[in-house]
Amino acid sequence: MHALPIPSLDLVFMALADPTRRAILAMLLEDDMAVTDVAEPFEMSLAAISKHLGILANAGLISQEKRGRVKWCKLEPDALREASIWMQAFGQFEAVNLDAFERFLAQELEQSAPE
Repeated sequence: MHALPIPSLDLVFMALADPTRRAILAMLLEDDMAVTDVAEPFEMSLAAISKHLGILANAGLISQEKRGRVKWCKLEPDALREASIWMQAFGQFEAVNLDAFERFLAQELEQSAPE
């Protein structure tokens, strides 16, 4: 059985669902960063950070490139455009507050869960 491809909007929301990944995106708003610099403020292994970066890259939210021996990460802000347009269609989300949106989704899932 073959797995169906995941639509890009689903990949973006899956990537944004984790607070570590949202923190990484916020850090990359400032400037491109080396992977080791991205990992510095977090209390987790470089391998764990690399997995988070892989998920962000797979969703198109960041790009990575090797410069010499150092792997750099760059924010790809256009990747959020589709998600932002989707959320704005609901009208209740004037400014995109992803933490509030995550709480909203968790509450909706909890209410719709079979008992």
